[in-house]
Amino acid sequence: MGLILASTSAARRAMFANAGVEAAFLPANVDESAFKASFSGPPEALALALAREKAAAVARVHEQAFVVGADQVLVCGAKIFDKPDSRDAAAAHLRALSGRGHELISAVCVMRGGEVLWTHVEAARLDMRDLSEDFIARYLAAEGEKILGCVGAYRLEGWGAQLFERVEGDYFTILGLPLLPLLGFLRAAGVLAG
Repeated sequence: MGLILASTSAARRAMFANAGVEAAFLPANVDESAFKASFSGPPEALALALAREKAAAVARVHEQAFVVGADQVLVCGAKIFDKPDSRDAAAAHLRALSGRGHELISAVCVMRGGEVLWTHVEAARLDMRDLSEDFIARYLAAEGEKILGCVGAYRLEGWGAQLFERVEGDYFTILGLPLLPLLGFLRAAGVLAG
């Protein structure tokens, strides 16, 4: 029984590797922007719908594998943030989040063939400290292009730890994948040794 993570996210790959989970990593090739534009519903439903869409895209090609799709949504006030597409956009994200709390909602979906076997959604709350323009510039210089793959323009596992006053929630959820519940499901399904 093969296991595939429908993602090329470096953070998700590292979580699997660090947990000793062997899997193939394949891009889902889902147009997230178009999907989001046509979606109506709460952020939790959006994250889960995107996770399912990613899993389904890969499961259609690899019908016998257990395919894991994951997605993360950042919500601050009534706004849902996308990944920044440039350093300027990342700076704008950080300015908008500075001194405010926000939620990271991470969803995971496991499929085999056309069947959804398991889903899970989890949220974490993060309170960002007030950031100076000087700190934002130094932070972006230190993190470089890596933050363009992160919905909030930060990596908590890197310099991003310096952005926050308080974090409530599961660390793996913040990184973009509720890993512990996923591992529990994979053990119960016989994909991982118990």
